[in-house]
Amino acid sequence: MKVKRIVANIQSPNVAAAKAFYQDVLGLDLLMNHGWLATYGSDQTMQTQLSIASEGGSGTPVPDLSIEVDDLDQALQRCKAAAITPEYGPVTEPWGVRRFYVRDPFDRLINILVHL
Repeated sequence: MKVKRIVANIQSPNVAAAKAFYQDVLGLDLLMNHGWLATYGSDQTMQTQLSIASEGGSGTPVPDLSIEVDDLDQALQRCKAAAITPEYGPVTEPWGVRRFYVRDPFDRLINILVHL
């Protein structure tokens, strides 16, 4: 047996609020919408990963999600245009990533990063 996919599920009574962050800011496509569930994604091939952590690195809290992008500066500009202020960073970390933390509409801590 092989794991084919890992899906993050975020509980919210306001499913539509996800669009402003996950589609409009991060550029994910709306793949499925049942009203009670909206799934956002990309046609990019991704590795299946699950991280277990005691901290987020550099003394930060463990983020709820880590989202790797191809252009961190553009992601930061989109966040700022949407009045989303980073809680940490942007910073280049000693383990070879540049990243920043923001909160999504559901108050989840999101680590947006690019590998250097």
